[in-house]
Amino acid sequence: MKQRTITAVVAVLIFLPIVILGGLPFQLFVYLIASIAIFELMRMKKIARYSIASGITLLLMWSLMYKEDMFGGYNLPITKAEITLLAVLALLSYTVLVKNRFTFDDAGFLIISAFYVGMGFYYLIETRAADLEYIFYALFVVWATDTGAYLFGRAFGKRKLWPQISPKKTIEGSVGGILLACVVAFIFQLVEPVHSSMIVVLLVTVLISVAGQVGDLVESAFKRHYAVKDSGKILPGHGGVLDRFDSLIFMLPILHLIGFIAS
Repeated sequence: MKQRTITAVVAVLIFLPIVILGGLPFQLFVYLIASIAIFELMRMKKIARYSIASGITLLLMWSLMYKEDMFGGYNLPITKAEITLLAVLALLSYTVLVKNRFTFDDAGFLIISAFYVGMGFYYLIETRAADLEYIFYALFVVWATDTGAYLFGRAFGKRKLWPQISPKKTIEGSVGGILLACVVAFIFQLVEPVHSSMIVVLLVTVLISVAGQVGDLVESAFKRHYAVKDSGKILPGHGGVLDRFDSLIFMLPILHLIGFIAS
């Protein structure tokens, strides 16, 4: 617990100033943690980090995260759809070149991983670009959901939420996470409004709190399927980047897709 607390404090002291600063430093930081996250998934699947396939995947993910007004406003010479098509063709061709040592399943895994991680972190950049209060609203909802789920789960948890995926999570903890997220969102809306209607904010909070918990379960399912305890070891006591950002990168696209945050 001591190691976990120290890591959390250090991470917050590094992360929050970069979030507040925004701009290019924040964009580069997000590219860095997204790159670590994609390598964590490759490690689960036992795909070599230094290989042609991993390089193609990394370039695909970076292109999916890119927006025209980033890094000096340079426009990509081709569309993201065309880049994705080229990446798919290249990965499929690679399966032939290495005589199926890299398989069709591996190629599919890497394409999905590039979209899962790339689009999740793309919307982290988009949320910060929209305005500072939106990203803090999302962060507070995630933190409140995690904290509420832990506290309510320990105090009242009896019925398992999804034991085949995450044996420690309970229905009571899940509900507690949503309730605490709503309390935090209510206070946040009073202090720094993110919408004209409190009811809308609370309804959206319920939605994204559930989405964040689904994102956490998705990551748990990955780890259980590939028989790993944590996605990585970069954060002592917490695991890897995906262990910390799984809920956030699942909920942020939903905030944009429902129009709560204008892209």
